[in-house]
Amino acid sequence: MGSAQLEMPGMPRRLFPATPSKLAAFADCPRRYRHGYVDRPTPPKGPAWAHNSVGSGVHAALRSWWELPVPKRTPAAARQLLYSVWSSAGFRDAEQADRWRARAAGWLTDYVAGLDPTDEPVGTERQVAATTERLALSGRVDRIDQRGDELVVVDYKTGRAVCTDDEARGSPALAAYVLGVRRTLRRPCNRVELHHLPSGTVAAFEHTDRSLANHVRRAEDIAADIATATAAVDAGEDPDVAFPAVPGRQCSWCDFRPSCPTGQAATPPRETWSFLPEDDAPAP
Repeated sequence: MGSAQLEMPGMPRRLFPATPSKLAAFADCPRRYRHGYVDRPTPPKGPAWAHNSVGSGVHAALRSWWELPVPKRTPAAARQLLYSVWSSAGFRDAEQADRWRARAAGWLTDYVAGLDPTDEPVGTERQVAATTERLALSGRVDRIDQRGDELVVVDYKTGRAVCTDDEARGSPALAAYVLGVRRTLRRPCNRVELHHLPSGTVAAFEHTDRSLANHVRRAEDIAADIATATAAVDAGEDPDVAFPAVPGRQCSWCDFRPSCPTGQAATPPRETWSFLPEDDAPAP
C-alpha cells in the first residue's frame, strides 16, 4: 500500500523523507531514482569510479584530522591519514592510483597548512535535519564552522572544475544544510562555502530567507512529483512509465547503467578513470 493511501482525513500530511542526493537523483532521471530508492532488491551497480575514490579519501582524511589532538594536527599527519584510507578502486592501474594518491596528498597538506588547528569546528560529518511544510530534510555536512555569532556550512570539493559563487548559491544540498544547521543546532546560519582543494579556492554565498524559500519550493515540487509517480505504480502503472528514463550523456557514467537498456543505448560507457584530468601538472 502506498504512502498516499495511508493518509486519513483530518490527519497531518505525511512528510516526505528527503536527502539532497535523493531529490537530485529524481530530478536528474526518475529511472535512476527508482533503481536507487524504490526497487527492492536494489539493482546491481556499475564499477567504482576513480574520481570518487579521490574524493572519499580526502573527505575521510579531513574528518580524521579534526579528530586528532590539537598538537598532532599537522600537514604531515593529514598526508599520513590520506595514505591510510586510500582506495585504488576505479583507477586504470596501480601506477595511476599511486600517482593520484600523491597528488591528492599534496592538495590536502596545502589545505590544512592554511587552517588554524586550534579553531575547533562545531561539527565534522555532522548529520542535520529540518522540516518544511511537505519535507523531512536531512543531510550530512562536511564541516560546520563558528564565525562570530553565526555558523558556516563548509563543503569540500575535489573535482577538476574550480567552484564558483553561483554554484554555491544554486546548490540545493548547501541550502538544505543551512536549514538543517539552523534547526538542529538552533543557531544562526546563512553562509555556505565550497572549499576546492585542487585550486585552493573558496566559493561562497550568503543565503537569505528568500533564497532558502526558493530552494524549498523546488525541493517540494520534486517530492510531489516523486509521490505522484509512486502512487501511479501503486495503482498499477508500469514502473518504467511512471519513472521514465531521461537519456543523455550522463548515462555513460550512471551507477545503474547495467540495469538500464535505455541508458546503454543512449551513449557508450566511459572508462572509470576518465574524469581524472590526466593533463594536469605532475603530482607533488
